[in-house]
Amino acid sequence: SFAYFTIKDRLPQILTRVIDTLHRHKNEFFEEHGEKGVEAEKRAISFLSKLRNELQTDKPVTPLEDELPDAALWNQYLDYQRNLPNGNGEPSWFQSPWLYVECYMYRRIHAALAQNPPIDNFDVFKEGKAQNFFESQEAIIALCTYFQELLKNIKDLDEKQLQEEFFKLLQVSLWGNKCDLSFSAGEDSSQKSSPLQSLENMIPYILVNDMEKAWSLLVNAKKNRKEGSNVRVDIILDNAGFELVSDLVLADFLLSSKLADEVHFHGKSIPWYVSDTTKHDFNWTIKQLGSANHMWMSRCGINWEGNLKKGVWVFRDHMFWTLPHDFSSMSEVAPDLYAELQKSNLLLFKGDLNYRKLTGDRKWECSVPFHQALNKFHPAPLCSLRTLKSDTQVGLKPGQGEQIQASEPEWMVSGKYGVVQFDAGL
Repeated sequence: SFAYFTIKDRLPQILTRVIDTLHRHKNEFFEEHGEKGVEAEKRAISFLSKLRNELQTDKPVTPLEDELPDAALWNQYLDYQRNLPNGNGEPSWFQSPWLYVECYMYRRIHAALAQNPPIDNFDVFKEGKAQNFFESQEAIIALCTYFQELLKNIKDLDEKQLQEEFFKLLQVSLWGNKCDLSFSAGEDSSQKSSPLQSLENMIPYILVNDMEKAWSLLVNAKKNRKEGSNVRVDIILDNAGFELVSDLVLADFLLSSKLADEVHFHGKSIPWYVSDTTKHDFNWTIKQLGSANHMWMSRCGINWEGNLKKGVWVFRDHMFWTLPHDFSSMSEVAPDLYAELQKSNLLLFKGDLNYRKLTGDRKWECSVPFHQALNKFHPAPLCSLRTLKSDTQVGLKPGQGEQIQASEPEWMVSGKYGVVQFDAGL
């Protein structure tokens, strides 16, 4: 399975890169923290080398030994895996659910640093995320320019034209999800050209296209809004870099077109899956844009800084997003987060990992309804914008999956296909 190759090849590559990154920063740790910094770097590297060895030799998954606030939840989840009626008893790297061991690896990477002050706040993936941002400059400039030109006459657009622009920016945000560093094991995956030019040609690759449903929901929410209440959209973020910029443009469009009054962004509280957005990445990106020497880029950055100050944009992170649980257990494990999402009119879930957690990462028949696969996770109407990079997919028409499979055996994992998949909830 694709899961097997991920664990066998991709995860050890990612660990090797992390070790290499720490090694390259040795002098910097020494300059900042003296001998203590170098000692911490050595301990972290030895911890990670041991982890890589455990992975490659299919050792049992061990309980977390750190004192971090989520450790108890992780260890409970390990017990749950041990006691699964159809499990193998002792979970190990190659004999366990892929989603679980992959998340577990990133949590162990975090522990390697968190347990080794004074380098405990070092993000081993930061360089890759920054590189992705800078190497996507042309695409970012094209997108910011397009968007700022659009804003000049947004007030004059009729509903049909607004809908067209909404669909366009949804698609940019969907395909922005191709730029994923965990998928390429940290190899270059930046967006080199303007994403707007190729949208028409990409439509046939959107296997489920529920853009109309998302649009209707927002238009109706706006029309039926009660006095004093706001239309709220939540974006559950995926990657930093170009994808994040495409999400921010979409969010700004929602406000500027008055389809939404506030947008809440949900990011990761620790470095995760190589390129996932943390609070630092979110703020850093907006700062980079604001200080860029390109007029429209800086205009975007400055406006977005303003949205955060005014409180019409809110960034949130929550421990739940970096736990191994799929979303159907959110109401039990993180009732506070579930209650927060219930305040939203529309949840936009970005990317493949969120899709895997929405659907429980099971090997579903492709034609199983999305609503069924969500397994009672319905805090609010939701829409998944996802480029396919793992072998789980639901909600296709009968025979659609088999038809593509016949000519493209890799269709589920190549990143060539996408979905804009909507569920109205209860």
